[in-house]
Amino acid sequence: MPTLVSPSMDKRMAEIVEKVQNGVRLNLEDGVYLYQTDDLLTLGQLANEANLRKNGNKVYFIENMSLYFTNVCESRCAFCNFRKDQGEEGSYTLSGPEMIQYVEEHFHPGIREFHIVGGHNNNVPFQYYVDSLKALNERFPDVTLKAYTAAEIEFFTRISGLSIKEVLQELQKAGLKTLTGGGAEILSDQYRQKMKVDKANVDQYLEVHRTAHQLGMRTHTTMLYGSIESHEDRIRHMLQIRDLQDETNGFMVFIPLSMQPKNKNAGIMRRNSAYEDLKTIAISRLMLDNIDHVKAYFINIGAQLTQVALSFGASDVHGTILKERISHAAGALTPEGLTRKELVWLIQGAGRIPVERDTFYNEVKVYE
Repeated sequence: MPTLVSPSMDKRMAEIVEKVQNGVRLNLEDGVYLYQTDDLLTLGQLANEANLRKNGNKVYFIENMSLYFTNVCESRCAFCNFRKDQGEEGSYTLSGPEMIQYVEEHFHPGIREFHIVGGHNNNVPFQYYVDSLKALNERFPDVTLKAYTAAEIEFFTRISGLSIKEVLQELQKAGLKTLTGGGAEILSDQYRQKMKVDKANVDQYLEVHRTAHQLGMRTHTTMLYGSIESHEDRIRHMLQIRDLQDETNGFMVFIPLSMQPKNKNAGIMRRNSAYEDLKTIAISRLMLDNIDHVKAYFINIGAQLTQVALSFGASDVHGTILKERISHAAGALTPEGLTRKELVWLIQGAGRIPVERDTFYNEVKVYE
């Protein structure tokens, strides 16, 4: 690794640099210190070098569509502005044919993935969720179904009476290929109680992904940061993900999600700072040494900061998305999606090599 350019580096940071350079894992105290330091450039360079060792100058994206079958939800998480009650103005539950009609209006042949999440709607049976995937899989067999969060899977066990394994197996029969990463929020039961995260607890979230990995699926995982959690909570979250990855090697990417305010008119003091966003991406890259990719999610942090994040440890910018709704139902001010051309421009503008991928990080096209 090149010598880090920080003549004012303190002893604690120098120790962490030495650890990373020698392949020694960072611990809880290291991670908390990295949040406390004001040496952002050393942190960024360290994360950048860690990423370059894994991925070189390549940065990945995918042509995908975000789909939401229903926004009706039994849970009332404090941070969510997407959910509705059954019958409330703006609530909806789409049938398979209705979703296919929507997709056909927006679909083009380059789309490789459907990213499917939604509310925990207990007004419909589990079979509705199975049939939703089956309808898409039958109409678009060449598009990968990345569907449902671990929290949704836990919800399905409650409305079906099936085990986690049985739920996943039924969904796999319908065409499910991988789980989305959502529902993690912060992996702390104390946090979940305070934020009214009335869905899968920490153990259940981890068990769903463990079971999915045991069934041969590779999955995604997230962390929603920027509310009441402490820096220690964030690092403990990463360490739990790292431990499960040691056990299963089933996670493909870690996605830090910057919390959005519930109002688009919220001022900057209600939003995470760019400083905090870059720190979190860099620290994620350093703590999660056993996960190949860390994603910079432009929906939450914006296109320009996403470019900067590619020098702070990120190796993925997600995808074209097309009409993201959950962050935009809150206070996200970013585009609802970007085109392939725009994503290539974004990555090249950061001095990196754009790589169009499939869901499982197989390379489709390298834009030299």
